[in-house]
Amino acid sequence: MSAVLRRITIYPIKSLDGVSVDEIEVLPTGALANDRRLAIVGAGGQFFHGKRTDAIHRIRAHFDLAAMTVRLNGAEEFSLLDQRAELGAWLRTTLGVTCILAENVYSGFPDDTAAPGPTLLGTATLQEVAGWFPPMSLEESRRRFRANLELDGVEPFWEDRLVGPAGREVAFTIGGVHWLGVNPCQRCVVPTRDSQSGVADRGFQRVFAERRRESLPPWAPDDRFDHFYRLAVNTRLAPGQVGGRIRLGDAVTLG
Repeated sequence: MSAVLRRITIYPIKSLDGVSVDEIEVLPTGALANDRRLAIVGAGGQFFHGKRTDAIHRIRAHFDLAAMTVRLNGAEEFSLLDQRAELGAWLRTTLGVTCILAENVYSGFPDDTAAPGPTLLGTATLQEVAGWFPPMSLEESRRRFRANLELDGVEPFWEDRLVGPAGREVAFTIGGVHWLGVNPCQRCVVPTRDSQSGVADRGFQRVFAERRRESLPPWAPDDRFDHFYRLAVNTRLAPGQVGGRIRLGDAVTLG
């Protein structure tokens, strides 16, 4: 089966909605341009995100990357470049917390700093997981797991091939850019909640872990699954790579 890059999603403000693009620049750090470029930071210097409050899920963000603006909850529009103070004030009022917006244009604010590249999942995997929780849709599965890159043309959990045994990273290529698969992504509380309302699905993590264990493919390295609440692959650029561009339709090849 041939894996093809079918969807690219970036999240200009960490924890808020994503936006899909046809192609994207890969920065020298391995981050996708403008992905998690901004982050909501609380008074104690910690990220304020969905792991800390379900109120994040009820903010709708619509990005115009050409203009570098965001419209929040269908009303207020802000420039991502020169209205960070005003945007921070809106978030403080809406979330009811003391916070500011921090910016990192070079690497964004990845969850896994040892693997700051894009997260990667298969369309078939997302569809399979949605089937574990009827009536969850494919789109809701996407919103909950928030992967940057989505692959088509392969079976469920194909992406587990990009994870090697402990101590070994797996080389792969997307278009002309060379990557390393680092580890299966450990999930947090966010996927357990409805992506629009923030309402938690009782038992989600338990059911997910049970079904993930039952369906773990033979190519997945057992020693990388100390628990089964893991989905997607964390990545980083291969040594010597300085970035590049990836596009929808690019082939994804091992080695």
